[in-house]
Amino acid sequence: MGVLTEEQVMLKDAAKGWVGDRSPVLALRKLRDADVEAGFDRDVWAEIGQMGWAGVVVPEAYGGSEFGYRALGLILEETGRTLTNSPLISTALFAATVLTLGGDAAQKDAWLPKIAEAAAVIAPAIDEGAHHAPASTALKAVRSAGGWTLSGKKTFVLDGFVADAFIVAGRTAGQPGEAAGITLFLVPAAADGVSRIRLKTVDFRGAADVVFDEVRLGEDAVIGQIDHGFSLLDQALDRTRAGLAAEMLGQASQAFDITLDYLKTRVQFGQVIGTFQSLQHRAAKMFTELEMTRSCVEAALDAIDAGANDVRALCSLAKAKASETVHLVSNEMVQMHGGIGMTDAHDAGLYMKRARVSEALLGGASFHRDRYATLMGY
Repeated sequence: MGVLTEEQVMLKDAAKGWVGDRSPVLALRKLRDADVEAGFDRDVWAEIGQMGWAGVVVPEAYGGSEFGYRALGLILEETGRTLTNSPLISTALFAATVLTLGGDAAQKDAWLPKIAEAAAVIAPAIDEGAHHAPASTALKAVRSAGGWTLSGKKTFVLDGFVADAFIVAGRTAGQPGEAAGITLFLVPAAADGVSRIRLKTVDFRGAADVVFDEVRLGEDAVIGQIDHGFSLLDQALDRTRAGLAAEMLGQASQAFDITLDYLKTRVQFGQVIGTFQSLQHRAAKMFTELEMTRSCVEAALDAIDAGANDVRALCSLAKAKASETVHLVSNEMVQMHGGIGMTDAHDAGLYMKRARVSEALLGGASFHRDRYATLMGY
C-alpha cells in the first residue's frame, strides 16, 4: 500500500469499523430477502452522509470536504469488503464529479449540498445497450421551444429506480459512435415522460432501465457545453471507474482473506488443505494479483488527485486489472470452499455475483484493455 496521510489512515480505520458494525454481508442478505426496491438501506445512506463520506469529492463551498479521490477510494475499498450497497458510486462519485467539473452555479447550488448530505440520489443514464459504450449514445436531444426534448432509452442505470434525478447523455449532433455531438443533461426523475423499469440484478445492486418519452427540458438542464459533453463525461467516467476499481479491490481482498482462513482450518484426508502444494500455488497467484491490482488502483486515484496527464490510461488500467482479479479470486473462493461454496448458506456465491456485475459495470476488462492500448498508441 502507498503511504497514506494521517487523515487518510483515520478515514480508512473509521470506514473499516463502520462497515463491520453497520453493514456486514448479512445486511446485503437482508436487503435481498426483503426485496427492497431501492437496493440499499436508506438509513445506511443517511449515516454515510452524516459521516461526511458522500461529500469527500464535493468542494467545501458546497458542504463537502474536498478530501480527494484517493480518500473516497479508501472508503469504497472497505464498503466493497462487505458488499455494501449504497449510492456512493452513482451519486457521491459520478454525479458529484460531473457537477463539480461541468455544472453551472445554479446546478451546483441546487445539487452538490444535497449530495454531500446524502439527501439525494443522482443516477448516471449513459449506456443504451448490453455493453458499456458511451460514444454509442443515440438518445435524441432536439431543440424545442425554450429548451430541449429528449427521446430514447437508457439501460442498466445504477440506482436508477429510486433516483431523484439523472445525468443523461444525449445526442445533439453527429451519429452514434462519434464522441462529438454528445451533450449532458440534468433531468429530474419526476419530469413528464420519464418512466423506469426496475431491474433485479444477480448481486442485488439497485438498477433500472429508464425511458425518456419526449421529455421537455429548459436550457438550464444542459451541463457543460452543447455538442461537446463527451470530454466531461469521459473525465467523470474515469474517476468513477477508478473508484469502482477500489471497491472491487476490497471485494477481492475480502474474498481472498475468507478463502485463506478456510485453507488454514479445513481438514481433508487427515490434513489441513492449506498444506497441499497445488492450493498453495493458487493462493500465491491470488496474492500477487491482488498486490498488482492495489498498485494500479492507487496509481489511478493518486493521478486524479494530482491532475496528472495520464489519468485516462491509468483509470482504464485499474479497471481492467481489477476486473480480472475479482473474477479470479471470486472463482477460486467458490472452488476452494468445495460444496459449501456452491450453496447460498455461504457468502462465496454473493462475492461471485457481485464480481460479475462489477466486472461489466462501466466497461469490462476487454473494453479497458482496448482503450488502454489505444491511449498508449498501440
